[in-house]
Amino acid sequence: MALAWQVLQITGSPLHLGLIGLAQFIPIATLSVFSGTVADRFDRRRIVQICVVGSALVASALAWHAWKDLRSLWVIYGAAAGFGVIRAFSAPANAALLSLLVPSKDLASAVTWQTIVFQASLIGGPTAAGFLYDFRGPAAVYGGALVLYAGTLACYLTLRPHPPVERRVEPFTRTLTEGLRFVLREKVLLGAMTLDLFAVLLGGATALLPVFAKDILGRGPETLGLLKAAPAIGAALAGIFFAFRPLRGRAGPALLLSVAGFGAATLLFGLSRNYALAVLSLALLGAFDTVSVVVRHTLIQLLTPNEMRGRVSAVAFVFISASNELGDFESGVTAAWWGTVAAIVVGGAGTIGITLLWCLLFPGLRKVDRLDGTIAPPDTGTGSPRP
Repeated sequence: MALAWQVLQITGSPLHLGLIGLAQFIPIATLSVFSGTVADRFDRRRIVQICVVGSALVASALAWHAWKDLRSLWVIYGAAAGFGVIRAFSAPANAALLSLLVPSKDLASAVTWQTIVFQASLIGGPTAAGFLYDFRGPAAVYGGALVLYAGTLACYLTLRPHPPVERRVEPFTRTLTEGLRFVLREKVLLGAMTLDLFAVLLGGATALLPVFAKDILGRGPETLGLLKAAPAIGAALAGIFFAFRPLRGRAGPALLLSVAGFGAATLLFGLSRNYALAVLSLALLGAFDTVSVVVRHTLIQLLTPNEMRGRVSAVAFVFISASNELGDFESGVTAAWWGTVAAIVVGGAGTIGITLLWCLLFPGLRKVDRLDGTIAPPDTGTGSPRP
């Protein structure tokens, strides 16, 4: 939140907001082919702990830069790239840890609760950051982030070690591409990942929230914090609902409908002209996204053997990052060309179109039913059974 508002204050341009996403995406796309292999070969707990320390160092640099009242875009974009490097290694290791902590029959529930806790942080974090930025400036926000990273490290230090995974002896160059080849073979995973990629790439509007708050609604950073928290509020409420009323079947159709709903909510947000409607549409956007996240992440965990989860999670993270960070860049470019409202509306309509197209291209995705651990991992010799 602070990075986006700081850049908007310096430049006044939505294009530069998009460049924040591009600065994060380039290292993620470049390094994820290595980071998945690292997550499968080394202690995943230790990888994540090192990444948290790295995040704290980047937050410290940003706090010093803001405290000195410097306005260098190179420092800000460099910090964004630093976060991209860290996330390239932390995301696959962190994702692969979850399946070691809970049995497969409880995985969908665990993913749901993980989503609830994460979305709760996205409610409190941007909201507090917006008010803190308004009263004390960006240095206070980055300093607060530094304190929270220390708390995160303390949590990860409590995780117990797990025995190393037995791995086949294979050339390192082959392991680098094994995750991608696995996803290409497993059509259900490929359909779920690419659906999220193209839908959010087109329909993502979060990069334009600073411009929307400032120019469309005529408000300040505290409103930006609340707008950024609105999707998380919807996501948390949806997560709580599905935690107590989990999907019992027809998970594939639920995934497709939720992505179409995400596009419709984005379109509604682009057309809104008052604060209440904007918050409501963003909350609906977050609620639909939660369904997609739970189904997609559960499929990845259930269909992937443990010894490959780091590499497959790395591939999934590249797809997610391409939809989010590269989507932010796409939003900034289209907003600079067409205007903020047109960029959001066209993106929402495009997401609905992508969903209809994926129903035809990936019929197996429509047939996915239960997410209770009965989906067996694929046989490495003959291919995977259809869920």
